[in-house]
Amino acid sequence: MPTRSPVSTPCSALCPLRNRAVRRGPLCPGPARPAPRAPDPRTLAPRTPAPRYPCGVINAQPQQKYQVRFDVGLAGFEALAGAADVVVLADALPPAPGEAGPTVSLAAHQVITANLDTSSRVAEWVLARQTEKGDRFAVAVIAVGGRRADGGGRFAVEDFLVAGAVIDALSALGIDHCSPEAAAASAAFSGLQRAVRHLVTASETGLALAADGRQAEVQAALAPDLSTTDAGAGRPGISRVREFAFPV
Repeated sequence: MPTRSPVSTPCSALCPLRNRAVRRGPLCPGPARPAPRAPDPRTLAPRTPAPRYPCGVINAQPQQKYQVRFDVGLAGFEALAGAADVVVLADALPPAPGEAGPTVSLAAHQVITANLDTSSRVAEWVLARQTEKGDRFAVAVIAVGGRRADGGGRFAVEDFLVAGAVIDALSALGIDHCSPEAAAASAAFSGLQRAVRHLVTASETGLALAADGRQAEVQAALAPDLSTTDAGAGRPGISRVREFAFPV
């Protein structure tokens, strides 16, 4: 008797699911799995979007792994003050006409000021406080900056140089674990030290004060730091600042 080949029977003829529009092939492998249903959006837990930051903003505490840190202006102060043992406001010259900003309370932080006349004494003060603490004493140096006529901030080279002078003096005393920002300010002062007098008098602030008849104030700010001489021994010590008028 001849062998007959098995006949493929269409799934629709035998499958109990034939009333459904599902065809799985020439032979029925069993009931077809229904297509998964989309989840009901009403039952989904709300998703909290990941925090987004403007391009270039780092979601971290800035410069904290360094002992000596540097930034500019009120925004820089607000960024660094909270994690510093002391904040040094580098302010070389009096405010130029129209640059006085609102007074900010500094009571929550230990803040002192520095200028070209006091940078070495500030560094010695920091070293003494570190000795008292018996541990690393974190320093945030802030170049105060200036203010433009439209109310926006501006870079003040004289304050940048004072900040560099303070950081350079700290390094000379062994407090030299500097952030890249602080190291750059220190290197700028060190490399330009012989030109500081010219740079300050020719700066935007210096020229504005001279035009306002305040040339004597500019010259007084350029007095040499006398902290290591007998004349400097009787000068006022470093005192804490409770409030400050940032230009912006």
